[in-house]
Amino acid sequence: MRTWSGRAGDRPLYLVSVPLIGPGGGEAYGRLLVVRSGEDFSDHETATLHFAARLASVHIGHARRLAATEKTALDLQRALVSEPGRPHPNLDIASRYLPVGLRALVGGDWFETVRLHFGRTLLVVGDVMGHGLDAAVDMNAYRSVLREVASTELAPHRVLRRLDTLSASDEGRRPATCLLVRIDPARGMAVYASAGHLPPAVFSGDGTGELLEVPVGPPLGTGIGGYEALARPITADQTLLLYTDGLVERRGEDIDTSLDRLAGLRMTPGARVEDIVTAVCDGLDAQHAEDDVAVLAARLRPRPSPHAGT
Repeated sequence: MRTWSGRAGDRPLYLVSVPLIGPGGGEAYGRLLVVRSGEDFSDHETATLHFAARLASVHIGHARRLAATEKTALDLQRALVSEPGRPHPNLDIASRYLPVGLRALVGGDWFETVRLHFGRTLLVVGDVMGHGLDAAVDMNAYRSVLREVASTELAPHRVLRRLDTLSASDEGRRPATCLLVRIDPARGMAVYASAGHLPPAVFSGDGTGELLEVPVGPPLGTGIGGYEALARPITADQTLLLYTDGLVERRGEDIDTSLDRLAGLRMTPGARVEDIVTAVCDGLDAQHAEDDVAVLAARLRPRPSPHAGT
């Protein structure tokens, strides 16, 4: 503690300076400075200021540790979802990840693409329940297991069944929703399977959108199973959109109303996949969402005709 006295005109000034020190006498956070005129600080007042400095140091330390944890979780999640995997070149892919805010604990939103045999690609979007570093770590675990299981070329609903079984065996793993879409451009077919996730949207070449009624099974990690697949044709003028709930859900609003808003968006005919992702995020005000937002969009990339240019 430092004390100082002086004068301001005709009135004496008294100052007390108490350092703000972290636990165990470690990092110095700054100083508590108190100045007043006319009367010196009593022993009781000085002791109170010391107590206030210790209390402030504790709270500053907690805030810094929380900020460090948030930064670690956010950096981890951004690193994991910054870019999806490498799809086949017969697909155009665009993605977007928007954290809810710098001061909010990040969640477990993620997306992925897995390159399969015969020109097929598996699109994935998922959301681990909860927020914070634990959710981000579990998200990484789901993503790693998914890559391994998907490499066995199982059908999407069987991939979910395997993921659910493996996740349920880990008692510390948080449940997660997940939507899988296996796209086969050669056959013009997409196969869908959902584990408690919101339905995908499809925007046609004329800019209109619709939601697909994919059979919904329980979230991953419950061990219940019971996943079904839906096969549906996909054409080169359609854009498939997968997303997490932060894109559409709004507090106090029925989820059907939120989903209708997404399906009611109108895209510019012929817009690029990247432009559709931007239009969806802007149209639903994703920048001000109440939860993290992850969006993954895909469109078939037509192969050039072998006779082109001849």
